[in-house]
Amino acid sequence: MRAVQYDEFGGRPEVREAADPLPDRAGAVIRVAATGLCRSDWHGWMGHDPDIRDFPHVPGHELAGVVEAVGGEVRGWRPGDRVTTPFVCACGSCPSCAAGDQQVCERQTQPGFTHWGSFAEYVAVGNADVNLVRLPDAMTFPTAASLGCRFATAFRAVVAQGRVAAGEWVAVYGCGGVGLSAVMIAAACGARVIAVDVSAAARQLATGLGATHAVPAEDAPAVVREITGGGAHLTVDALGSPATCGAAIESLRRRGRHVQVGLLPAAAGHPAVPMDRVIGLELTILGSHGMAAHAYPPMLGMIADGRLRPDVLITRTIGLDEAPEALTTMASAGVPGVTVIVPTPR
Repeated sequence: MRAVQYDEFGGRPEVREAADPLPDRAGAVIRVAATGLCRSDWHGWMGHDPDIRDFPHVPGHELAGVVEAVGGEVRGWRPGDRVTTPFVCACGSCPSCAAGDQQVCERQTQPGFTHWGSFAEYVAVGNADVNLVRLPDAMTFPTAASLGCRFATAFRAVVAQGRVAAGEWVAVYGCGGVGLSAVMIAAACGARVIAVDVSAAARQLATGLGATHAVPAEDAPAVVREITGGGAHLTVDALGSPATCGAAIESLRRRGRHVQVGLLPAAAGHPAVPMDRVIGLELTILGSHGMAAHAYPPMLGMIADGRLRPDVLITRTIGLDEAPEALTTMASAGVPGVTVIVPTPR
């Protein structure tokens, strides 16, 4: 197969010929039809993720495609099935999985991090019966690929962890793929959404997706508190930086809820959380880490009936040969929306 590989953190990725993966007994191999380019891929390439230990490495964790082969223990899938998968692939048998919390599985694997990922023509997925999600016939592969990390993560962050309610004020910090998804989902749930970003283009996109206000990052907490008459009911840090984490918490009203979605790698430093405000206002701070495969149906239902449109978040589609440049320039390129890679057949 053709795959994007790099030989060291920060090293130049290249498209190379690589061995096709084989399924393990409970796993599957997916022929990749589309895969998202996510900021988490950039963090991995930079060396911010401790799960990447072996080289050469193939990034990519947001994927959709067709089952190519399955292991002998797989019961629910066959070659030709159209599928996607969460970026957290669960074991299905640990205590967390038994409780239904596969997104925090104690023996989780992640394509593109713990093993080779989906910037390739084929990718292996473990425990297929636990982790694969069947795609609706009407859903395109690029749209499905955008679900696996950013959109599904935002859905669980806003709906399950954030417990958003109609009429509430929601402030979303960072309007990349996760943030724009959170804006769309919160608005679809009837919330009034304030989008915060340094980029005017990103703020404009957020307004088109349902944000009632879009404000620059400078002095955002004060602006959010003024707009909302005391602060947001729910804030989401979709970027992941000490600055955005702290600002989002400063934007909350009394007994407000903050959900941290954006990664905060140790290399960026730990955020200074204003715990005096957390205590005095009885704020709730939650993390959100993806979404289990079994939790996809409500999200897919909202997509099917048109309340959610993840397809409109896709602003760029590129081929595998363009992926190395897109990955290495992601932090500085400033391309709004979601970029999807479509591997080209030989």
